[in-house]
Order: sequence, then C-alpha cells, then structure tokens
Amino acid sequence: MSNRAYISLAVAIVLSSAGTLFAADSGPLAGTDVVGFPVFAVAGEVENETIDFVARREGKPTLYCFVPQARFSRPTARLLRLLDESVTKISDDARVVAVWVTSDVAESKAYLPRAQQSLKFTRTTLAVYEGSDTGPGEWGINVDVDLTVVATRNGKVQESFVLESPNETDADEILAAFK
Repeated sequence: MSNRAYISLAVAIVLSSAGTLFAADSGPLAGTDVVGFPVFAVAGEVENETIDFVARREGKPTLYCFVPQARFSRPTARLLRLLDESVTKISDDARVVAVWVTSDVAESKAYLPRAQQSLKFTRTTLAVYEGSDTGPGEWGINVDVDLTVVATRNGKVQESFVLESPNETDADEILAAFK
C-alpha cells in the first residue's frame, strides 16, 4: 500500500471517529444544576399551556426525554412507554417529560395528542419546545441522535443518556440513574 493510501485511510478513520464522538455528545453533564426552560405542554398532567417543568417539578425525580421530531420511531415510543410504566418503581413522585424538538411546532402540537391517545401515558407529559429547533441551549441537545434522556433528582442532573438506536433494553440503565 502506498503512503498516499495510508494517509487517506488514516484521515478517513479520524474523520469517522470524530463524527461518532460528536454524535454521542448530548445533554448536560452529571452533577450540574438543572436549568429551567419553557415548553408548551400538549398532553399529560398539564395541557395546552406554556410551562417550565423544572420549576414545577421542584427537584422531584424527572426524566426529561428530548425527541427530535424527525427521528421519532416505534422503538422510541416503546421505550417511552416502558419508562412511563416503570418510573413509579423509583418514586411515587417520579415523572417523565417528553419534549419534542422540532422546526415545525404547529405540526408537533397537532401530532402529540394522537400519540398520547395511542400510547396512553399515565406518568408522562408530552410537550413541544417552541424555541430553537435544537432545543434549549443550556441543555446541549444533539438533534442528530434519536433520543436524549436526562435523569434528574433534587435539582441536579444524575446522568444524560444519548440513544442513537433506542429500545426497551435501555430502560433499566436509565431508571438506575434515579436511585
């Protein structure tokens, strides 16, 4: 193999690795304070109003699930439903706030009631972030991954989970961050 081929191969490996590292970076760091942000709640414990769930939840255990609208899938829906069903094993006060991150807020507001009707969440609020289509800036959400789950308790981030192919097997690790 020529030097030119080795150099090309090395550059390709470095570039592909850099892309993977960037794609896996999403959500605030563990141990940081949970920063509030407004969302429009569509379905759940609050409906049809703009609210800051960080302030409303007052440090209670909460999973903030950031769903890029264009990447929502059945496996993501199944994981969200399992988290909804399982979150009370951690605490009676534990809840899930699923935040759609989108460039078409109106479309997501119209879609989420249908999603709620199908998924029948009992501990999950479905909401739309009405600001930037990349989510709240302080949270560092990467919309190139399928799902970012941020586990919080007592006003602190416990852990951020970056899921490029979410499925139900991810639930146990996510729920363990609450304990």
